[in-house]
Amino acid sequence: MPKAEGRVFNFEPKEAIRPDFLEPIPFEGREELIRIETEEFSAVCPFSGLPDIGRVVIEYFPDGGKIVELKSLKYYFVSFRNVGIYQEEATKRIYEDLKKLLETERLKVTITYNIRGGFLTTTQIGSLGVE
Repeated sequence: MPKAEGRVFNFEPKEAIRPDFLEPIPFEGREELIRIETEEFSAVCPFSGLPDIGRVVIEYFPDGGKIVELKSLKYYFVSFRNVGIYQEEATKRIYEDLKKLLETERLKVTITYNIRGGFLTTTQIGSLGVE
């Protein structure tokens, strides 16, 4: 079990993240921009053991003819809740899991984390190909 520096908080390894929770839905509007937002994302900083809470914005074009089913996305996000993962790594993981599910190159994932220690951190990966 990983341990945080200083105080000890138990958290789960990255293998606890559940991409198998994600479910695709067939969709024909391939030129339609899909934007999903939530302020309920959380994971655990593996350095401090403290929670990282953030606002996630997912934007994509369903080039692969699929959209993500929202309840499945919520369950997937909940699987991060007790996982020790760095902020940048969480963003990359969400991007990679969604890219595989949706089969699109036009995908962007942005997470803006709540201010901690006076720092506002935003992590972003991907491109919509229209910017």
